[in-house]
Amino acid sequence: MEWTPDPRELADLELLLSGAFEPLTGFLGHDDLHAVHERGTLADGTRWPAAVTLYLPADVSPGDEVTLLDPEGLALAALTVTAREPDGLTSGPVKGLSAPEHGPFARLRRTPAEVKDELGGRPALAVTMRGPLDDLSEIVGTAQDLGAAIMLLPLSYGEAGPAVVRAALRAKEKLPADTIVVSVPLAPRDEPEIDLELREHVATAYGAAEHLAGPDPVHIPGPPHRRGLVVFFTGLSGSGKSTIARGLRDTLLELGTRTVTYLDGDVVRHLLSKGLTFSKADRDLNIRRIGFVAAETARHGGLAICAPIAPYAGTREEVREMVESVGADFLLVHVATPLEECERRDRKGLYAKARAGLIPEFTGISDPYEEPDDADLVIDTTHISVEAAVSRVLDTLKGGGWIR
Repeated sequence: MEWTPDPRELADLELLLSGAFEPLTGFLGHDDLHAVHERGTLADGTRWPAAVTLYLPADVSPGDEVTLLDPEGLALAALTVTAREPDGLTSGPVKGLSAPEHGPFARLRRTPAEVKDELGGRPALAVTMRGPLDDLSEIVGTAQDLGAAIMLLPLSYGEAGPAVVRAALRAKEKLPADTIVVSVPLAPRDEPEIDLELREHVATAYGAAEHLAGPDPVHIPGPPHRRGLVVFFTGLSGSGKSTIARGLRDTLLELGTRTVTYLDGDVVRHLLSKGLTFSKADRDLNIRRIGFVAAETARHGGLAICAPIAPYAGTREEVREMVESVGADFLLVHVATPLEECERRDRKGLYAKARAGLIPEFTGISDPYEEPDDADLVIDTTHISVEAAVSRVLDTLKGGGWIR
């Protein structure tokens, strides 16, 4: 079996393979995770601060070997499965197959062994960075007191990763000539104390005699009208969501203050998702594809309007996470027109065919629609005009500062 882990899992995999996570040799299972959470150790009592996990689908069993791929399909490692929990948590040792080749500043990704060879036994002061360094005098002074080389470890995980590496390279220009810069894809942990302990562990693995944690960056988001936004309509077939979405698109184009991309469910299926069926798996994949394109639009400050049925809460939440992970905003609009009204309209004759058994797995008839409990706006089009519905959405965008 082949599997592409998510970004956090891939980052942890790279550190496992490089030796930066020694003594770990693979992903943790239930017993180790319990010990980490309870005592800050592995099950055998070895000090270890943080979870290092991998989740795989249900068709994996103990004894299986899984090839772990990067997003471009490069085989990075072989995982020998020792256990898999019902929630997908999979543990087992990993063996490297090839070094990561892709990503910004790949040339600065080095193993602890390579860095220790370069140090040649010299002590090193490691500075882990998640943002720019405000004051270099403390670093220089501490290194001089220790008689140590300076090693900058920009923690290059995620969207902000390249900016952190650039900050390290700028700092290097003002530091001694023998300063070392190593890009380390260490994903942040939620609890500051655990994150700090893990940073110290990685610094030690790279040969540091002393560790300084650089300050975390202060993120001040830009004004809403300059941030990317995804307006995501969900509702039953015939609820009016596509009509409202088109009306919103037209109004925004008339205003001319935002770059607008419109992703309607039916239109997308002719191009982006051509060939997919209406099975649950394919419908989820269709929504993920829409979400991916919308997130890429929003990443660069655009406004994307999506209008699929999107019947499943879990998939809608995946799209929200895609969008928010690139620093954009997500607005969920539930067009909550009742099934009876949608079926009464039935302009395409779909409900009639579904009732007759001609369309299997039809949302609202033979397949469920999970109504959102996290909608930012709820509209029932039974007794209001399209213009009034569009105005409600537009008022929400104005109220949130997304349009002027």
